[in-house]
Amino acid sequence: MTNKEIYRRTLGFSIRKLLFDVIMVVLVVALCAAGFLLAQKLDENGAVGLVIGLIVGLIVAAIVTHFVGYIFKAGQIAMMTRAVTEGELPDDVIGEGKREVKERFLTVAAYYAATRAIKGIFNQLGNAVTKLGGSIGGETGSTVGSAVSTAVNTVIGYLCDCCLGWVFYRRDQGAVRSTLEGAVIFFKHGKTLLKNVGRIFGMGLLSLLVIGGAIAAVAYFVLSSFSAALEPICTEVAKAFAESESALAGFFSDPAKVPILIAIVIGLVFWGIIHGAFIRPFILTGVLRNYMESGMADVPTEASFGAVQRVSPKFGKLMAKMD
Repeated sequence: MTNKEIYRRTLGFSIRKLLFDVIMVVLVVALCAAGFLLAQKLDENGAVGLVIGLIVGLIVAAIVTHFVGYIFKAGQIAMMTRAVTEGELPDDVIGEGKREVKERFLTVAAYYAATRAIKGIFNQLGNAVTKLGGSIGGETGSTVGSAVSTAVNTVIGYLCDCCLGWVFYRRDQGAVRSTLEGAVIFFKHGKTLLKNVGRIFGMGLLSLLVIGGAIAAVAYFVLSSFSAALEPICTEVAKAFAESESALAGFFSDPAKVPILIAIVIGLVFWGIIHGAFIRPFILTGVLRNYMESGMADVPTEASFGAVQRVSPKFGKLMAKMD
């Protein structure tokens, strides 16, 4: 199957994830509005209620997303992995993805716990690269090292998704061992996998400019038409920031500036949702194919764990948990 075919066949997960993320945004906005109105009614300090509603909304959304949202992501990765490794997908892709996640629920949960250590491993690698660049080339070397480190850190998110794919592929063993193997694949084939960085950065920047820019422009056009209605809210928020001696008090004291900030925030939020639901999976399909093909051609063994353990102490700590 081609990458486009895989993306098209697994698009149902993206649509469901998009709807889920929109519901979470609506929930946060509703809690912000409820907090503002309730605070206004109680003590006429709506800004405090707005902030409290925002904090509560973000916490609730984060918890729900962590325990529910990952099901869509894990199901999509499971089906992408099957398409790459077996060259075909079942007729009921959504149903099969859900079934596989349910069967591997404990393994997937263990994987998500293990990814914290994996992220730490690659952060250590990025820091080591930066320090190495600085030691061999002064300021220029440090700049180069920082650029490489940034590229490595950018790939980490995709790497973790690929590791999850490897966990689904290596269904005959535990999640921790499979996750360790996934890290080894990156270390052994990092040069090949880093070729995807250009595509990751390029498509990400393009989608930010096109999608985020368009949404922000529309949001500003709509909000600027209601600048008068925003003025009471801005006054309350400016008052709250002034009491805390925040520099943002001056910003909110000018209602004409507020639509710009809100439009930018809306653009970034909805760009993140749309990019994560549709653009990122398209990029991931190609990255996952390169990753899985590299791993299947050279399956890591325990003997190869030692080289990574010498580079990253956190890898060694994760090895101690290997089942």
